Amino acid sequence: MLEKVRSLFQFDAVGFVTPRPPAPSQVAAHTAAVQGALRHSNGLREFLNGWDKAQGRRVLDLGCTSSANLTYFTEHDHNVYSDDLLLDSAEPRYQVATETGTVFDAAHWLLENLQFAAEHFDAVLLWDLVDYMPEPLVKPLLQRLTTILRPGGTVLAYFHTRDTGADSPFLRYHIHSSDTLELRPGAPHRLQRIFNNRHVENLFHGYRSVKFFLARDNLREVIAIK
Repeated sequence: MLEKVRSLFQFDAVGFVTPRPPAPSQVAAHTAAVQGALRHSNGLREFLNGWDKAQGRRVLDLGCTSSANLTYFTEHDHNVYSDDLLLDSAEPRYQVATETGTVFDAAHWLLENLQFAAEHFDAVLLWDLVDYMPEPLVKPLLQRLTTILRPGGTVLAYFHTRDTGADSPFLRYHIHSSDTLELRPGAPHRLQRIFNNRHVENLFHGYRSVKFFLARDNLREVIAIK
C-alpha cells in the first residue's frame, strides 16, 4: 500500500527473559545480518547530487519500505513516497487464467497503483526491481514512471549483468550516506531476466540521457534523466 511518510518509525519496547549467552560465532553472524553489507554507489552519488541544497522535492521509492531511506529524505526536507512494487505485483488478483496459462494483468495493476498526476515526481528509486517483476509489467511500468516524472527528473535503476546467477539473492537497498548503500537480504524473489545495455537504453527511450556506472558485483547502475 502506498503511503506518504513524513516522520520516523516508532517501535514499542518489548520485554523478554534473558536467554543463555550465545556462542561468539552466533553473535558475529547475527551482527552481520542486522547491519548488512555496505556498498559504494556512484549512481546513488549522482542521483543525490544537489539534494542537500534543495528543499521540497518529491521522490518515489519503489523498493521494500526502508526507514533509512525515509529518514534520509525527510531529514533533508524532501517528500518521500514509498510503494513496495514487488509486494504489490504479487497480489493474486492480478493473475488471470487464460487458455495458455496464468498471465499477469498489467492493465489491472496500473489501474490500482501509481495513480499520480503527470510530472508529479522529481526522482524515482527503481533499484533492481525491473529484473524481478512480471514481464508484462516491465514496459507499462516504465511508461507510467515517465508520465509521472517531471522533465529533468531522474531515475536510479540497477540491472544485473549476465554473470549473475539465477539464484542470486534478492537484496533490500538502504541509503547509508550520499554515496553508500547498506544491503540486506530480502524476500526470496527470483531473478526473471538479464538486460543488456541496449535493452536498458530502450527501456528509457526518449529520455534526455542514460548514464551507466559499472561495478564489480555484477550490477550496472543507471541514471536516466527525462
